[in-house]
Amino acid sequence: MRVKQFVNLEWKQFFRSANFGKSIAIKIFMGFMALYMAGLFLFIGVILFKALKKFFPELDPVVVVNNYLVYWVLSELVLRYFMQKLPVLNIKPLLTLPISRHKITNYVLTKSALSPFNVLSLFWIIPFCITLLFNEYPVINVLTWFVSLLCIVLIVNFLNFLINKKNVYFYSILGVLIATIGLEYYKIFEVSAFCGKGFNMLYNNPILVLIPIGLLVLVYYLNYKNLRGILFLDASLKQKTEEAKTQDLTWTNRFGDIAPFLQLDLKLIWRNKRPRMTVFLSILFLLYGLYFYMNDKMLELPIVLVFAGIFMTGMFLSNFGQFIPSWDSSYYSMMMSQNIPLRKYLDSKAGLITFSVVVLFLLSIPYVYFGWEVLALNLACALYNIGVNMPMVLLISSMNKKRIDLEKSPMMNTQGMSAAQWIIIFPFLGLPVLIYSIPFLLSNDIIATIVLGAVGVIGILFRNILLNKITEIYRSKKYAMVAGFKEQN
Repeated sequence: MRVKQFVNLEWKQFFRSANFGKSIAIKIFMGFMALYMAGLFLFIGVILFKALKKFFPELDPVVVVNNYLVYWVLSELVLRYFMQKLPVLNIKPLLTLPISRHKITNYVLTKSALSPFNVLSLFWIIPFCITLLFNEYPVINVLTWFVSLLCIVLIVNFLNFLINKKNVYFYSILGVLIATIGLEYYKIFEVSAFCGKGFNMLYNNPILVLIPIGLLVLVYYLNYKNLRGILFLDASLKQKTEEAKTQDLTWTNRFGDIAPFLQLDLKLIWRNKRPRMTVFLSILFLLYGLYFYMNDKMLELPIVLVFAGIFMTGMFLSNFGQFIPSWDSSYYSMMMSQNIPLRKYLDSKAGLITFSVVVLFLLSIPYVYFGWEVLALNLACALYNIGVNMPMVLLISSMNKKRIDLEKSPMMNTQGMSAAQWIIIFPFLGLPVLIYSIPFLLSNDIIATIVLGAVGVIGILFRNILLNKITEIYRSKKYAMVAGFKEQN
């Protein structure tokens, strides 16, 4: 079977799919985003040479680019791991036909070369190389350097295959990244400078282009061997058996009746990429405060710092809470058919969110370096998140009726998105700023911080009453949620 026939089959499958035409607005939006990113990368490639000449007049622009290429490679690895979708081909019908597994495997791997990530990289590489040629750089050096960069793009592409399919590759590459960052941060060894010299050698010695070509062949072969090894019809029929891995969650028993629900949530977060990503983002957003606290003008506007405090201590609350109970959509109907108190279910969610806010606040304590006022404001924001934003998020989440497939990639994934996710933005961020602004404008920042924290404490005191009301709302919408979660598309 030729490549043309493979493409023809996929084209027919796409247009004849029952899902075609659904979520067309999202597809159009993603198309515009792709065009925007392509234009942005093209603009960078066009002006890069002149910009480097202006900001680094004493250095060759090629040398500057080579010195920073290692950061581009590392960022590509991280972004692709979370965002890039691996190519999919329905191989079961093909395995019953006289088509060699060699052709199927090569087609799937070659198909990945058309990934938007690979194409976007070319939008800055090609214009920059053309600019070098117009500025009379040696043709052979520029062309071999371009081939080297193209090979590096494809190497990262195929490495993403290995990382997603084999844990041993994931942990190996993660270990290399951690070691690299550690060596660079503690100035033990300048990895970026060393890599920059390597990229400069690739440019100055055209024969060295054989190195990235060889590495590309190696990672392609590893992917080929891995994919062809599972390309059997009976492999899809054989039931997958794995060693059971459990976590000791008996410590949650101290929380009484909500312990079983807490255990489900913790297992859900631990075992699935999308909820696990919410934890990663929550910790990462702790660095959000540096943008504000290291800016003296920002420190003079405490109203703006409320945004930072709400974000840092409430990131998990926002990312995880707004999709309650969609996280449990795959088994929500089973839970609702059992004799399970709905109030206990919501108590477990509230307890997990409260714990996250407390932990994120404790992790933000080092910001006291910028002043005790910063620590006090973050504490007030944490209390507000627990007392007001948490029950408000649970209330608005009662509007959720869309299913979430936990096996899907966490990035560029709109599953579970509805009007509720847009409605929640305004009260989540706007209301605390308004509550803080009034006493701040009438008095001072200390009084405003106390008022904000006091509102949070009042919410905590009325927690049971609020959760009882929210439980009634969830109960009234139980059947609508169950019906919505059953819809696969």
